[in-house]
Amino acid sequence: MATSDRVVAKAKKMTEEDLNCNQKGVTKQKKVSRWGPNHAGAKELAGLYTKGKRTQEVTCVYTCLFLAIFNIFQLVYHFSIENWAAPFAAALFGIVVADFLSGFVHWSADSWGSIELPILGQNFIRPFREHHIDPTAITRHDYIETNGDNCMMAIPLLAWQAFTFCVYTNERIRELYSWECFLFLLCIFITLTNQIHKWSHTYFGLPPWVEFLQRWHVILPKQHHRIHHVSPHETYFCITTGWLNGPLEFLKFWSRAEWLLEKLTGHKPRSDDLKWAKKTN
Repeated sequence: MATSDRVVAKAKKMTEEDLNCNQKGVTKQKKVSRWGPNHAGAKELAGLYTKGKRTQEVTCVYTCLFLAIFNIFQLVYHFSIENWAAPFAAALFGIVVADFLSGFVHWSADSWGSIELPILGQNFIRPFREHHIDPTAITRHDYIETNGDNCMMAIPLLAWQAFTFCVYTNERIRELYSWECFLFLLCIFITLTNQIHKWSHTYFGLPPWVEFLQRWHVILPKQHHRIHHVSPHETYFCITTGWLNGPLEFLKFWSRAEWLLEKLTGHKPRSDDLKWAKKTN
């Protein structure tokens, strides 16, 4: 059986309600927790969430929301029903690109760097380390903590788009309408990525429309994402829709990229991730 097949088989055997058996009644908590909120590393990482980080997230969420509302009104205003096909295809491609970017960022933060890195470490790599040793932590995060960083990533593109809507003529906007649809859907799905990721870890109380989208693999399904959470977390990194996970795994895209980077730098992927997983005090 191929490695990827073994990973999928193992994922299917995981407890549906809790990937690492953290749920009450699934298994008795050991004195030294291997996974979950009582894990020493998870506690330490959760404690590194600061007021400054919270302020950054609040600012980014509201800025992103304002820009998205402004841009969607502009797109609706300039929409023409006679030329819907090209904008629709461009928008769909934007979703695909967002899925790839989610995988690239996820792979980069999971596999490389450490929380000791200036600025990036504690602010952006920390949540990825916490997530592997306490996968259900994300379900306890509110909307701001869940989506703040993704909103921050979308702001430059949304701001540029808003600027072009303000300065371009109507004729120029119509010429670029398909591009604008691509850019907007790319930004929206970048913004929604971690919310979709959170839903893939939420087994109770989801709205029926979210479960419908998961069931038909419009967004990341629960069972599909479980494959990534088989240690050592080396595959299925795309977490927006997950559409690209199969093709990228077939191409061995991530493993080949890791082989190349390890040859060039001498650093092993996920060594910092493993360090936090082994932390006991």
